[in-house]
Formats: sequence, structure tokens, C-alpha cells
Amino acid sequence: MGEGKESVPQEHDVNAKWDACIDLTTRRFVYSSLGGAFAGLLFFRSPVTRWASIAFGAGLGIGSAYTDCSRAFDAPPSFTETSSVSQTVSQSADE
Repeated sequence: MGEGKESVPQEHDVNAKWDACIDLTTRRFVYSSLGGAFAGLLFFRSPVTRWASIAFGAGLGIGSAYTDCSRAFDAPPSFTETSSVSQTVSQSADE
């Protein structure tokens, strides 16, 4: 009887924020790890330093994703508008 989805404001939609954060973290982890692997192949000879550059790149990716996700969850809605997570959430809500 008229049961439909309840409309949740975008700044309070936690599921969409988690989905966007997981997506962002995965992409940044993979891309920065690949960048670290490429830099390791280009600049280093030792396998240990090559693995270290991959780990450094992965750490950069996870750290930057953590920063954006913490802004999306902790900051007031006016500050989350610049975050890439909130942009992803608003784009998925438009569809």
C-alpha cells in the first residue's frame, strides 16, 4: 500500500558514503601501487627497494583516501562539497 523508498538527504546517506569511500580507497590503492611499481622499476635495482616503493605508493593512496573519507563523514555538509567522496555520492544520487 504505497510503500516506497524513503528519501534520505545526501549528507545523511551513510550507505552511499561508505560505497564511495570503498570505491575511492580501492582505486587510489591500486593506482598509487602501480605508480610505485613503475617508479621502482625505473629508479631502483634491488628488489627490496622496489617493494619499498610499491609499499610507499600504496601508503600514499590509502592515506589520501582516508583523508577524503574522514572529511566526508566528520565534516559539516558545507565542507564535504569539495571532497571527491561527496561528489561521487551526489552523482550516484542524481542517477
